[in-house]
Amino acid sequence: MNYRHAFHAGNHTEIFKHGVLILLLEHFLKKPEPFMVLDTHAGIGVYDLQAEEAERTLEKRDGIERVFDRQIVTLLTYEAMVRSVNADNVDGRLRYYPGSPEIIRRMLRAEDRLVACERHPVDFELLRQRYGQTRGVRAENRDGYEAVKALLPPAQRRGFVFIDPPFEERNEAERMVTALADGMRRFAHGTFCLWYPVKDRKIGDYLEKAVVRGAYPKALRLELLPYEPDGLRLAGSGIIVVNAPWQFDAKSRALCREILPYLGDGKGSFSLSVLTGEKP
Repeated sequence: MNYRHAFHAGNHTEIFKHGVLILLLEHFLKKPEPFMVLDTHAGIGVYDLQAEEAERTLEKRDGIERVFDRQIVTLLTYEAMVRSVNADNVDGRLRYYPGSPEIIRRMLRAEDRLVACERHPVDFELLRQRYGQTRGVRAENRDGYEAVKALLPPAQRRGFVFIDPPFEERNEAERMVTALADGMRRFAHGTFCLWYPVKDRKIGDYLEKAVVRGAYPKALRLELLPYEPDGLRLAGSGIIVVNAPWQFDAKSRALCREILPYLGDGKGSFSLSVLTGEKP
């Protein structure tokens, strides 16, 4: 499937994905030492929900429009960020949606760093225009998987890699597995977050087997499915986290439990599986 961010901005998978992203950021912000985030498929940063791409799919109706202004406890930081992005919107409507680099940028401290990679030339130019003069943020027009090999380990020695591909290529899952292996060789104590869309169980099961086979430490598989998978529609999405932070399982479970009732058709579900434990 093709999951180019502009067509899916604000949909139910984005709510889940960005909620998890904020949980990871909050963990890293607890310690005073600086950290780096590598966003391998950054997109353009902020999306116009009235743009042609978003209006064509109207997926925002099943996502951000259902949870915004609901005061969901686990989404309060996220909701405040969405409201801030729309602060200058004169008609007061929900028009703009923050993508992962914008969420990360807004939460980083002065000493932290973000490297945002985008291969698509048009999207990269928009990304560069938005963040070219932003302190602590570097936008790069490059393949995100290659960036894992080139940029790890970070100088800060702390951080995480957020792998959120558009699934435009048939071998996307294989490339994710290779990037994870490359990253763990270079940055064994770093946290890696791999997002994938769910129409059926194929992609998630493939990634899970690779993680278990690699014996990567503290790995979790989390899925939020607002709809029952039928192999055709986008039922939801999943995230595999390697070197998951302490208490991440409980916090991510609470996130899913709170947002699921607002999404989908009432027949959805979520699951969390512990794939591996601590390194012996």
